[in-house]
Amino acid sequence: MDIADHNRKAWNGYVDAGNKWTKPFSPAQIASARQGDLADVVLTPNKSIPMAWYGEGGVAGKKLLCLAGGGGQQGPMFAAAGARVTVYDMSDGQLGQDRAVAEREGLELETIQGDMRDLGVFEDASFDLIFHPCSNGFVPEILSVWREAYRVLRAGGALLSGFVNPAIFTYDEEDADKPEAMLRYKVPYSDLEVLSEEELEARAAKGRALEFGHSLQDQIGGQTAAGFVIADFFADGWSPEAGERDRWFEPFFATRALKL
Repeated sequence: MDIADHNRKAWNGYVDAGNKWTKPFSPAQIASARQGDLADVVLTPNKSIPMAWYGEGGVAGKKLLCLAGGGGQQGPMFAAAGARVTVYDMSDGQLGQDRAVAEREGLELETIQGDMRDLGVFEDASFDLIFHPCSNGFVPEILSVWREAYRVLRAGGALLSGFVNPAIFTYDEEDADKPEAMLRYKVPYSDLEVLSEEELEARAAKGRALEFGHSLQDQIGGQTAAGFVIADFFADGWSPEAGERDRWFEPFFATRALKL
């Protein structure tokens, strides 16, 4: 199975279905970003990014890479706030949302289609800031993501990343809102290893993306192994409409990593 192509098609389908993370931000949100308000920009479902994470002067004037961050949301907000933005995403549908907002709002924004594990289209030290929202759960390995991010980031720059607590993948999704959830799967998790051939075919027929639960060793240790220094961290919960899924633990993490 071509995992990248499968998930590209899945996310294109999510765009057509109006998935929350594919809906372009409104003119009012873009207007707020023009005034320096980036409160609606998130790495994880709920928490806004501390402004200090963007570094001195915020994002204005910085060359910023939205890594696997298409959808007409973060990229246009950063462009409106004065950053020189490139959005790099596998889904042509998601990139189309960014171009639509840029055209609607008169923003300069570059979009490039590609796999987050391969940033070969960029030269070394190309960016001041990389914004990588929760998305690396859609590729089977992530150490190359961190290595490539380190390579294309300039010295003194920061990588802001959101990712999933791998504990989410230890139980079945349908058990999430039950009083008790039984542990079923080990971490690291892979849909390809857990789902039967019939289940994989059904998922493809429904247009659902394949997911992978990476260990904290790879999520955090992978960043430090690539050369980053972790400078800050926070945890986050599900969106309020998700019910009681975070009563056991906080299911999302975010890190600010520096290239010194």
